[in-house]
Amino acid sequence: MKLIDLHCDTILNCINSDGKIKLNRNDLCIDIQKLKRADSFGQLFALFVDLEKYNNPMDRCLYMIDGFYREIEENSNDIAFAGSIKELKKNRSEGKISAFLTVEEGGVLEGRLQNLRTLYKRGVRLITLTWNYSNCIGYPNFQWEHKDKGLTAFGVEVVAEMNRLGMLIDVSHLSDQGFYDAARLSKKPFVASHSDARTVVNHWRNLSDDMLKKLAEKGGVAGLNLEPEFLGEVGSVEAMVKHVIHMTNTAGIEAVAIGTDFDGCSPLTAITNIGDIHILVYALSKAGFSDEDIEKIMYRNAKRVIKDVLG
Repeated sequence: MKLIDLHCDTILNCINSDGKIKLNRNDLCIDIQKLKRADSFGQLFALFVDLEKYNNPMDRCLYMIDGFYREIEENSNDIAFAGSIKELKKNRSEGKISAFLTVEEGGVLEGRLQNLRTLYKRGVRLITLTWNYSNCIGYPNFQWEHKDKGLTAFGVEVVAEMNRLGMLIDVSHLSDQGFYDAARLSKKPFVASHSDARTVVNHWRNLSDDMLKKLAEKGGVAGLNLEPEFLGEVGSVEAMVKHVIHMTNTAGIEAVAIGTDFDGCSPLTAITNIGDIHILVYALSKAGFSDEDIEKIMYRNAKRVIKDVLG
């Protein structure tokens, strides 16, 4: 069963280790060997920049992009950059995993659209508009405090420019009103790369039923996040299945994907790394999902959105 995972923080760990942690093989949740075991079709690697740590977040982001490409080049027999559906298919035909480059923190744009265009030229194909801080684009849903605040005027411009360029708009972490602004303004499908169902676990990082429906109406997807705090039930496989059942019943089978949040989420006991994703596949099958439905959740839905937005 092939897999496209919409979100992980592995590259951050590699870069912060000063060369001690490498992408090929490591003790993290994701490395190339584990991705091979998962039959990874594509992995979206997030570059997370902490706005409270860096005075020049765009510079930090560019530094991380360089680190991402170094890891890809060192492992070019197994993994290759992809920025489009054509490159995804080409890499697969050559037996390589596709590595998509994403940024988790729209504040790296520093209020300038030229920075967005620079990131696109450097290969970034998805931006998570906010993390847990307010930024030039909008507000996070952090502990509900900003849930009624929408996108800034610059945020509105960012949505339009990302649509024009062909970049995925990611609303995970975004305030409720920011979500609705993005849904209203975006002319293309958008994603919540790593978010679960709020009706199942009432957490500010999860999506309400109405949000899930809006996402589906736009042709977008929500990636199942494996963070135990968002899943409930100590992050058990049963909890994962419960969220998937609710999300598919609410928004339809086409609107659910995988966004593990591996190497950025709390330690898991049920599925400890990407190579064990077959445990979730088996659990979904036992819960009554057909092979076709499981394929959609594991990779086909994400592949469709990549095609629709990135081209």
